[in-house]
Amino acid sequence: MRCEQAESSPTAPLQAALAAPIPTLSRRQWLTLAAWGGGGAALALGPGQARAQDGRPVRFILPVSAGSGVDTIVRAFGPQLAKALGQPVVIDNQPGAGGLTGSVALVKAPPDGLTLGVVSNNHVVFPSVYRKLNFDPIEDITPISVLGATPLALVVNPRRVSARNAAELIALLRAKPGDYNYASSGNGTILHLSAAMFLDEAGVQALHVPYKGVGPMLADLVGGQVDMGVLALNVIQGHLKSGALRAIGVGSPNRVPLMPELPTLMEQGLPHCQFEGWFAAIGPKGLPAAEVARVHNAFVAALGTAEVRDLMARQGNLIHPGSPEAAQAYFRSERDKYARLVKLTGVQLD
Repeated sequence: MRCEQAESSPTAPLQAALAAPIPTLSRRQWLTLAAWGGGGAALALGPGQARAQDGRPVRFILPVSAGSGVDTIVRAFGPQLAKALGQPVVIDNQPGAGGLTGSVALVKAPPDGLTLGVVSNNHVVFPSVYRKLNFDPIEDITPISVLGATPLALVVNPRRVSARNAAELIALLRAKPGDYNYASSGNGTILHLSAAMFLDEAGVQALHVPYKGVGPMLADLVGGQVDMGVLALNVIQGHLKSGALRAIGVGSPNRVPLMPELPTLMEQGLPHCQFEGWFAAIGPKGLPAAEVARVHNAFVAALGTAEVRDLMARQGNLIHPGSPEAAQAYFRSERDKYARLVKLTGVQLD
């Protein structure tokens, strides 16, 4: 399988993140932060009630930009989480270096329950993608819960690809090896590796065309500059309805409420082709068991409210918060699954 290399390396921002101290703010600053801002900006979501931690705010580091998938999800349930915790919740966006900047900040934070994080698949892909990684994304954190997932779907541009299901797409790729390509949001991203998983299981090949983000990837896929790709189902709903894109199958283990008529890739004869954009709550290494249980219970309570369930359904997310023990096992299995795919694609970054 051919894979293009990234145009730039995130080494510099990673090294800067490792060298820099974790930014600290006064209690007044945390409580008065508002609006979006950029980089390390934050948003106070709720006043809460004084309880454990004397009512001090809990900072949730998100290694993504404001307005991205995980950020949108956390902001949707943030007010209910603040109520369940009995503490203010502050979102601290720390994007950069493919998500490493925020992860490093979390790893360096004290395990006092005042700094936590919400991460996605990329967190467990780091060891396979980067040659130099000065922390272990699994051993140097405390798992709290895999909270849920955003369904991902394999889609094609119908003007370039006539296939309407997985069998027809595989037949086209086998008939004309090397003639088709697939887009991704970047080398080593979940969208890249999910498409690579499909190709590997189907025993076919296509040229990888990496983009710098979902926006330009989607624009060229709709515009017909590329043939196919994997994208979040909720992101492409409008393009599916207009006919600009055609969905071949969803990567979830079961059909999803957002588009129940769309079959899974597994039920189309690819039993191991399963991928989702999952998101999970974690803390620094050494977070006390009592604090893990308290935060876990708060997530379960917040995500179980009718208001949050409705918001998540409208966003197309599947919510099923699991135990800390299940999260630990899941992180390891996902790391191993994507390590094989990274090796298959030949992606490696400095």
